Amino acid sequence: MTRRDFRVSKSLACALLVTLALGVARAAPMADVTAWDAARQMGLGVNIGNTLDNTSTWETGWGNPRITKAYIERLAALGFKVVRLPVAWDTYAKDGRIANDKLARVGEVADWITGAGMFCVINIHWDGGWIDKDKTFGPDAERKYPAYWTQIASYFADRDEKLVFEALNEETAFEGAGSVAKAYATLTHVNQLFVDTVRKAGGNNARRLLVVTGYATDFTKTADANYVLPKDGGPNKLLISVHYYTPWPFAGMTKDESWGKMRPTWGTPGDHAELETLFDRMQKFSERNDIPVFVGEFNASDRKETPSRIRWMTAVEDAALKRKMVPVLWETGGDIKRNPPYEISDALRGMLAH
Repeated sequence: MTRRDFRVSKSLACALLVTLALGVARAAPMADVTAWDAARQMGLGVNIGNTLDNTSTWETGWGNPRITKAYIERLAALGFKVVRLPVAWDTYAKDGRIANDKLARVGEVADWITGAGMFCVINIHWDGGWIDKDKTFGPDAERKYPAYWTQIASYFADRDEKLVFEALNEETAFEGAGSVAKAYATLTHVNQLFVDTVRKAGGNNARRLLVVTGYATDFTKTADANYVLPKDGGPNKLLISVHYYTPWPFAGMTKDESWGKMRPTWGTPGDHAELETLFDRMQKFSERNDIPVFVGEFNASDRKETPSRIRWMTAVEDAALKRKMVPVLWETGGDIKRNPPYEISDALRGMLAH
């Protein structure tokens, strides 16, 4: 061990002691909920995106105001049953130590969410792309990733079954591992490291629901034979995360590019057939592996026509729910305003009303 390694290890040890001290000594009672039970209870969910995942000015750097309890209560009133809370941790950590005020703020928001009767899913989001930097899971990530999850899981060890952890976001570009098989194996390793780290963190974490990540969170790549789920000692405590932005020319593009043209509308028979085919593929994966699917993000650009957005958003929600999946809207302040009276867009109103 080098002198620098010793300093980093000592810093992480101190961070863990502080984290444990900040937590509550006695864990709250925890219902023994399986992943399938939770998926059924979650139903439709929503992200609080472009907020705690900001890497320049935490929470407000992308123009959103600080999250309030009233805003969280509005989400519950709209009928959402799960809130995904993307978080940037590494950007604001020092020598592998997560700042105490960051843990406390995430804890405050998470408690508002669960206090309103919703599930809260906390993750390590993009955060500057450190997890798959240079298309590998390098030595730095190998050291920091379990250290961060130890601190996060230890801080939240007392929370009940409504608090869920998600391994990572879309950062699985591990092609630098040398081959497709090795890239997939790297993700299995990262997911396994996540599961093992959380399970050892004490309190309720031994039985906590966890969301592991699909390859590139892509339906087809995750359903590929190369994808291998991590092992977990507890029965039926894992969900698998994928995202849905298909077709990208409609869902994501806002202008023509050299490689393709932007689509302003969606809803042809071919469009619906494509959606059903992809959801069928994920359903087969789900049934084959006995694991529910957490569609952690879906939305279409608000620059597209409202009727098409309603058709697409409604079709994704319905396709997920009828297959016992959890659809979670990616929301950054455009479909639900962050200030009172927290107005919603016509597209979201149409989706919720159908």
